[in-house]
Amino acid sequence: MKKIKSRNVIQLVFFLIVTLIAINHNMELEIPFISSASLHSICPFGGVESLYQIITAGEFIKEIHMSSFIMTILIFGLALFFGPVFCSFICPIGTIQEFISKIGKKIFKKKHNTFIPRKVHNVLKYFRYILLLVLLYKTYTNAVLVFTNIDPFYALFNIGTGEVSRMSLIVLSIVLIGSLFVERPWCKYMCPLGALLGITNKFKIFKIRRNEKTCISCKLCTKNCPMNIDVANKTKITDLQCISCLECTSENACPIDNTVNFQIGGFNNENK
Repeated sequence: MKKIKSRNVIQLVFFLIVTLIAINHNMELEIPFISSASLHSICPFGGVESLYQIITAGEFIKEIHMSSFIMTILIFGLALFFGPVFCSFICPIGTIQEFISKIGKKIFKKKHNTFIPRKVHNVLKYFRYILLLVLLYKTYTNAVLVFTNIDPFYALFNIGTGEVSRMSLIVLSIVLIGSLFVERPWCKYMCPLGALLGITNKFKIFKIRRNEKTCISCKLCTKNCPMNIDVANKTKITDLQCISCLECTSENACPIDNTVNFQIGGFNNENK
């Protein structure tokens, strides 16, 4: 029997919580112990847009909730220690992409997540930074949550409410269908929050490190990386695409103990 990873359990718990919050709010139910707040109140990128608006214009965005602003601060605080763990452990869009990718792997086998050539991927992965800059500029000039118009998260949990834009439904459809062929297409190529969180990989305290002395060059770490990072040829993973999912580590993929680990500092045996 395949071991159920603790990360997958955490993902499902948060996905269920957000689903129940959306049901509570949209259907005006009163599920015990579950908030009925608007999804704007639990959207961390709304906090990013609001922070930008405060810095540049000295005012909050009209639709923003203080809870979203606080959530954004907590997510970035967590990222300073562990990197973009929000993306790999908590984000509902990341979770549903992974679930659909499991189906894609059964259909396409080893071809899954290899349909986009490496050279094309290396160009496309910077598109999310362009999108981030455009969204921040539009937010500054309009003082509204521009991201809502393309947000697959908002579309997924508000389908049928009449509040979802046609463009966000198109983006959601592309992301869900694309996940059959590519792992986490939204995270890799479009997510503006992931783009910002990815920067913390350059200076986060805990890093993924590969011990060259014990590595057997099986490249399972690279094959298991959902973000197409060439872990097998790096000693320290600081790639902007890394989501700290730990799929490449000795605990999950690497067959040799203490070879690919998530830790502070170097390996204890690297100087022996």
